[in-house]
Amino acid sequence: MTAWWSRLQGWRERRLVAVLLMGFSSGLPLPLTVATLSFWLAEAKVSLTTIGLFALIGVPYSIKFIWSPLIDRLPLPGLTASLGRRRSWALAIQALLALAILALGATDPATRPFLTALAALSVAFLSASQDIVIDAFRIELLAVEDQGNGAAVTQWGYRLGMLASSAGALYAAEFGGWFFAFALMAALMGVGIVTVWLVEEPDVPGATLAPLQGEWGERVWRWLGEAVVAPFLDLIKRQDCLAILLFILFYKFGDALAGRMANPLYVELGFSKSEVASISKLFGLVATLAGLGAGGALVYRIGIFRSLLLCGLLQIGSNLTYLLQYEVGHHLGVLTLTIFIENFVGGMESAAFVAYLSQLCNRSFTATQYALLSSLASVGRTMLSASAGDLVERLGWELFFVTAATAAVPGLLLLVWLIHRTPAETVRIGPALRT
Repeated sequence: MTAWWSRLQGWRERRLVAVLLMGFSSGLPLPLTVATLSFWLAEAKVSLTTIGLFALIGVPYSIKFIWSPLIDRLPLPGLTASLGRRRSWALAIQALLALAILALGATDPATRPFLTALAALSVAFLSASQDIVIDAFRIELLAVEDQGNGAAVTQWGYRLGMLASSAGALYAAEFGGWFFAFALMAALMGVGIVTVWLVEEPDVPGATLAPLQGEWGERVWRWLGEAVVAPFLDLIKRQDCLAILLFILFYKFGDALAGRMANPLYVELGFSKSEVASISKLFGLVATLAGLGAGGALVYRIGIFRSLLLCGLLQIGSNLTYLLQYEVGHHLGVLTLTIFIENFVGGMESAAFVAYLSQLCNRSFTATQYALLSSLASVGRTMLSASAGDLVERLGWELFFVTAATAAVPGLLLLVWLIHRTPAETVRIGPALRT
């Protein structure tokens, strides 16, 4: 622990603080287009059908890899030369995002829900774009050995930002109305703006495109080749590329499968909304933050690959706590234990997994490749786990949670295979960054 703490001193500590605050800026906008917005819509007496359609606003988060090459490689005229590639994009997006949040708060969903939806979609698009540049900023800002701590710290900030724009926004709306709440959230975007302004631009050799010669059409074609095609080819040409992509897809499958049916289980066991909310908000948040910290420390101590394997095994065990909950029934003590263990282990696993994705990226294409890899990971958490309800109906609760636990096995077997295919020194620190 002493050795780990020493890594946070000096310039590394300052950079991790910057990563924390940029994580806060990334997490802040998300609830404003999901939970907080749905509460506002319901209070404004918007129909449930319309509220359901507002879920489509979240699509930009799933397809952000489409425009990530622009943010990764396209300079902003008049800004990039003076601020740098990452800082110029981050500051421009954050300023527009603050204005979009303010505009969203100025709409009236009761009379003009279309304008509210349009403003919310703008917030979601800019928020997803901010995630692209902030993720790349974090990866390039930190040294290889600090990626585990960086993964934990950025998620601390992300969750604190979400807390500010969910519970914080509701308190603010209760005090001063919805426009006041959204104006306050727009002002909080200043945290990220000031942070990016003060932090130095990452030094990434060979990350900028050389001037392109020739006719306009030829220049565009070459730019597409270098900025769009090259990052994808770089991934495809990696050793064991297919195994890596399948591992990313399946690693958190079991966790997503069990987690999707956790709340329906609590309802069936007779827990009230207030009981679940109180325990999940308090113990769940504390456990997640603690797990993220433990995961970051674990990555630093034993390396990414070993951390992924250990956390994956722990996740199988934590999923089985749902079986204990089902057998005991309505018991607040066991519910607290279940939520704490699940969130703590999930935090550890997330820290190791984000560090793994970060170190897979070639620093010449950081934004594009991380956006693609994180989007692939989200498929396992969403599309593959969509069958969870049907499995419960077919298998029953006990066999379902056993199935969910074993669903993590394919990902772990792929991980073991990759470990055996990887040099021992790389296993110690994780997959080498390509520069």
